Amino acid sequence: VQLQASGGGLVQAGGSLRLSCAASGRTFSGCGMGWFRQAPRKEREFVATIGWSGSTYYADSVKGRFTISRNNAKNTLSLQMNSLKPEDTAVYYCAGRIGGETSSTATSYDYWGQGTQVTVSS
Repeated sequence: VQLQASGGGLVQAGGSLRLSCAASGRTFSGCGMGWFRQAPRKEREFVATIGWSGSTYYADSVKGRFTISRNNAKNTLSLQMNSLKPEDTAVYYCAGRIGGETSSTATSYDYWGQGTQVTVSS
């Protein structure tokens, strides 16, 4: 599976962005998918994950503000981000794992996109 993330940009605090991740390959529907982010001088951290069945799990820091979704017919993964805060500023990566369940562990993912920059100004 090859992944291509897009949709990042500059937004004011309180605003919204929608990230997309286009996947190639016939196995997308069976993959667990996730979003991770990495801010300057910080470790990559988990944001959200969705399993092949549609089950979801979020980091506490984004719960209630971000929504992860997938469209298996279009091979796309999305992350709707609302009520953005300056601390959400980071490069966001989409990732896929052969195991179809949700996972918050970066090392359990087999495929990674190239990242898209999200900057939230105060």
